[in-house]
Amino acid sequence: MIAAGEVVQRPASVVKELMENAVDAGATDIKVVVADAGRTLIQVIDNGCGMTPDDAVLCFERHATSKLASAEDLHHILTFGFRGEALASIVAVAEVTLRTRQEGEELGVEVTMAASENKGTREVSCPVGTNVAVRNLFYNIPARRKFLKSDNVELRHIVEEFQRVALTRPDIAFTLTHNGKDIHVVKPAPSHKFRIQDLLGPAIVGDIVDIEASTSLVSLQGYIGKPESARKTLGNQFFFVNGRYFRSPLLHKAVMKAYENLIPEGYTPSYFIYLDVDPSTVDVNIHPTKAEIKFEEDQILFQTVFAAVKEALGKVGVAGSIEFDNPEAREIPVIGTRFEEYRPSSVPTAGVDLDFNPFEDLGPYAEPKQPKQVDYSSHVDKNQNYGALFEDRTLPTSQILIVQGKYILTQSAGGIMVVNIRRAQERLLHDRFLKALTANAHVSQAALFPVQVPVGVEGRLLIEEHQELLRSLGFDIAPFGNDTVVVSGVPEGYSAQQGEVETLMADVLLILKDENGALPGVMEQSLAQKFAVLGACSARNITSPLEAQRLVDALLQSENPEFTSAGKRILAIMGAEELEKRF
Repeated sequence: MIAAGEVVQRPASVVKELMENAVDAGATDIKVVVADAGRTLIQVIDNGCGMTPDDAVLCFERHATSKLASAEDLHHILTFGFRGEALASIVAVAEVTLRTRQEGEELGVEVTMAASENKGTREVSCPVGTNVAVRNLFYNIPARRKFLKSDNVELRHIVEEFQRVALTRPDIAFTLTHNGKDIHVVKPAPSHKFRIQDLLGPAIVGDIVDIEASTSLVSLQGYIGKPESARKTLGNQFFFVNGRYFRSPLLHKAVMKAYENLIPEGYTPSYFIYLDVDPSTVDVNIHPTKAEIKFEEDQILFQTVFAAVKEALGKVGVAGSIEFDNPEAREIPVIGTRFEEYRPSSVPTAGVDLDFNPFEDLGPYAEPKQPKQVDYSSHVDKNQNYGALFEDRTLPTSQILIVQGKYILTQSAGGIMVVNIRRAQERLLHDRFLKALTANAHVSQAALFPVQVPVGVEGRLLIEEHQELLRSLGFDIAPFGNDTVVVSGVPEGYSAQQGEVETLMADVLLILKDENGALPGVMEQSLAQKFAVLGACSARNITSPLEAQRLVDALLQSENPEFTSAGKRILAIMGAEELEKRF
């Protein structure tokens, strides 16, 4: 009646199916043991109800399931599995040993399978529950095994599936071990919030607020992140329905709509939203891995989720408040309304004649020699900078003008050259990063104090996987525990302050996730571009003519000073003819 077959795409697929079977079996303690990111071994041990000897053999047949008693049960799905395809798909591509015993039975049964064939069945002594060991995944399909990613990539997918199941059942103890090292050990928790803390860390729990709603169609409860904790990285966004994780672009849009005008564009809040609906109103069989679900009343669900999130945000007072400490939000004028009447018509100028010699003998009747007047009003720094007194005056900074901190104006042979500061910085950073990625030449600046940044288990694995690449760019990052990294150095030009480093690491994770499947050569170019944009956005402001001149000089030495790597114009020259047309 259901023709959708399970497909084992990677080790994480096996972990997901075996964990879900363990939950359906009523287990209160589930252990997942993985070796070599699942290539060598995936073992799931539970203390659930176990199986009879006959069922232990039958469970590997296609379309065989003990979770449905009649065809009508298809309309009231409350278990994870129901299609009878998972174990059959697994034994087709791996060597599997299953041991199981039910309560009250003296002995259990062991079934050994390989390439869909039963290699033997025998009685064994084993604990109550089920122990499934999957070895040598894809041993009989070399092409599939060849296209598996690195151990870190595959392990991240395993961690992701583990967390999705563990988040649904806080009453169950879960353990995840890789190559003999514990990654997650979570005990039964009194609520979903405690389980979130155990899996994702206390920092997440400190930034979430409760949401709750109940209608005739759906009962909703969960947690959403405060707007100030929203990040550019996609992570910690979870929907669950009747205890099952699922993806929903529609409901995600409902959450994001509730955050409108509260978070910057491109940022995403964390959320953990649990829905309970009538099983007959939901179809969980529209996706091969049951990751997507079809609701009968999806528009009503959209409005319910939107209203619940909006109400929760309103209760914690995060909407529409006035930030008196934010200079961009100042409403009270600092200067009186009649200031224009007293504005000076011209700006006083300061003059310096470098050739003036006060000891020169001019004669008793000579007029005092007047120093030549040089107008510096075009580049006077409003904030007194005493360091400028000691700057190298061999550079022609008198012809440099900085406009609103965004543009540099300077004289050129054909007229006036206008340079976009941020794009110029982006061009230079791109060239430097591309050289670092291809020639392993980098410049790093050490942080005054190493900064610990919680990035989650998946984030730590991602950074560890790309550690050499990050080192070539100038990052000095070391793993610390299961879910934290220590940042001791960042590329030259980036801020090493703690708050800035934490934001930087979120951006780095986003870039690394995006580039996970890029081809060599293409990846270096794309990485250099993205890190250049990131560095230019966080670069220190150009405030003095000397800094501006240095930027222009460096830009003009670039192979392509006119355009960024994304093709955006960096500089333009306004010729004498164009200037004359304007006057």
